Amino acid sequence: MNVAENLEVIQREIVNACKDAGRNADEVKIIAVTKYVSPKRAQEAIDAGVLHLGENRNEGLLDKISHLQDKPVWHFIGTLQTRKVKNIIDHVTYIHSLDRLSLAKEINKRAGSKVNCLIQVNASGEESKHGLDPEDVIAFVQDLKQYTNIEVSGLMTMAPLTEDEQVIRDSFRKLKILQSEIQKLELKYAPCHELSMGMSNDFKIAVEEGSTMVRIGTALVGNESEVQ
Repeated sequence: MNVAENLEVIQREIVNACKDAGRNADEVKIIAVTKYVSPKRAQEAIDAGVLHLGENRNEGLLDKISHLQDKPVWHFIGTLQTRKVKNIIDHVTYIHSLDRLSLAKEINKRAGSKVNCLIQVNASGEESKHGLDPEDVIAFVQDLKQYTNIEVSGLMTMAPLTEDEQVIRDSFRKLKILQSEIQKLELKYAPCHELSMGMSNDFKIAVEEGSTMVRIGTALVGNESEVQ
């Protein structure tokens, strides 16, 4: 199927998941993850009606920006090296991988205005995953008060790669609970209204558990690196 057909299927599945959870499908943003596809394929996603694009690497982000005819809402969703903040800060609307104060300091220094940052949380506790331990998140949010160009727009996590739906669901629920705890603090710089969770293989579960941003690559735009 082409991108437009894939998008239609995904939108339908999100609508159904929202119905099951008693939610409005308009609350969920679809982010097309374009890491493994060409600028041409990314443009197809935009032409199909996708408003949000996500990149994992600054090189990929800058390459696509230079080739695309349109200006989507860009999300940086990969691990961000402090020294590369200056390269992407003027191009992205959301950074999904804030996980340390040194990175916050650099974002704050380089940003000309407030940047929407999502704190990356290792909700599954896997050693292979980046992100803060859930028990460290509240203190981290409070430490961010000193950085006036950072707005804590939400939280991000990656579920474990498993076929056990309950394990996946539990990791998403942890993030939702953390979001509620942060919102109770009523910090002006940390509205924390976004939950970035769910990818091609588990976005339906994520939506049922409260996700407002699903990061979908393979199921939406495919993976051209696998094409021989």
